[in-house]
Amino acid sequence: MTSTRQPLPDSFFDRDAQLVARALLGKIIRHNHQGHWLAARIIETEAYYLAEKGSHASLGYTEKRRALFLDGGHIYMYYARGGDSLNFSAQGPGNAVLIKSAMPWLDEHCADDALPRMQANNPSAAGDQRHPERLCAGQTLLCKALGLKVPDWDAQRFDPQRLFVDDVGQRPTQIIQTTRLGIPSGRDEQLPYRFVDADYARHCTRNPLRRGQVEGRDYFLLNPEE
Repeated sequence: MTSTRQPLPDSFFDRDAQLVARALLGKIIRHNHQGHWLAARIIETEAYYLAEKGSHASLGYTEKRRALFLDGGHIYMYYARGGDSLNFSAQGPGNAVLIKSAMPWLDEHCADDALPRMQANNPSAAGDQRHPERLCAGQTLLCKALGLKVPDWDAQRFDPQRLFVDDVGQRPTQIIQTTRLGIPSGRDEQLPYRFVDADYARHCTRNPLRRGQVEGRDYFLLNPEE
């Protein structure tokens, strides 16, 4: 694959969280890990707002949540089920986007052995290599594969020499909008703030097009420009 690196400016993130969540689909996360560039294409995101109960910010300001209350384009990382999770602040205090899953991305800007490096970072529970399609299929798996750690990046800005989000011209042909995952009952779990690149639906955290799901009830199909 060939591409020109186009790091996203802070203004990209300084917008409504749902707009940012949709616009991030197809963008490339690049991380310089131990001197080698690793990358992944974003295929699934979730938007969060201060005013709804599903967000960390709704629990109030703490020093640990400081990044959520900073300008759009700050990195917010936290631990989920023992693993690291990656979020970007959006417009407005407490609003953000969680990067839910991705696909390994290989181009001329990546290390020649980027994929095996990512597989070594994120082996299966049995210690085997994960298939590329499952390597970043979840928020903590993504961070493990790319070598992203909470102590290194929480409340930081993007750094073009170490970590940034790149626009290489990849665009989803269709977007699936559905409810977020893992939201406790009674905490606005019904809000449709999860967005998936339809071409990669079966590779995301949980396939929104799996058997039994009904369009118009369980999910909606959007054109990217909507």
